[in-house]
Amino acid sequence: MKNKYIKHTHISERKFKKMIKLFSLDLEAKQISNLTNISENSICKILTKIRKRLSELCDKESYFTKGKIEVNESYFGAKRVKGKRGGGSGSKTKVFGMKKRGDKVYTQIVDNCSATTLVPIIKKLAPDNDDTTIYSDEWKVYDGLVNMGYKKHYRVKHNNDIFANGKTPVNGIENFWGIAKTRLSKFRGIRKDNFYLHLKETEYRFDHGKEDLNRLLFKEFRNNPI
Repeated sequence: MKNKYIKHTHISERKFKKMIKLFSLDLEAKQISNLTNISENSICKILTKIRKRLSELCDKESYFTKGKIEVNESYFGAKRVKGKRGGGSGSKTKVFGMKKRGDKVYTQIVDNCSATTLVPIIKKLAPDNDDTTIYSDEWKVYDGLVNMGYKKHYRVKHNNDIFANGKTPVNGIENFWGIAKTRLSKFRGIRKDNFYLHLKETEYRFDHGKEDLNRLLFKEFRNNPI
């Protein structure tokens, strides 16, 4: 049985189309399995292929040419351990994010949130020219951005009124963190080796939130089968 959207499968195009539509609606594997009569194991394998493709597309779209760019870090995973904060909070996964105002977001899992780790990511993805403005909180890792060529770097205190009234320079990326954590929580625990793909899927959904995801995916898979 030939399926022009996916390689090496016995699933018909009709069922695959239904599966993609349900995936676009953000249903879980078990729900898609029940509605398509495809085994949950087969659904999970296909969803992994889809998420790998979405992660590849995110990486291709990740560069920021110019504009107002917010940078921030967040922690995903286990609940906070008493007496520990931030990166020391249990087995949390550290994620660094960048967001261009009114545009896309970029996320990357990092080993630590030190300046030696985060600054090179910023330098790689955002040009250090007069058309780029960096917004961050007051964390010390961002101290050297001006000396590294970013002439426009603005910071804000989280306990300042500017944060409370919704005008904080990092409000956009903070909003994404909230959306990502809410969405990922519905899976009731994600294996650490699968977290990256789920994170990138969330990033892709966020970046293309105003588009018809179902049509977008079919166009992609028609041109480049998974």
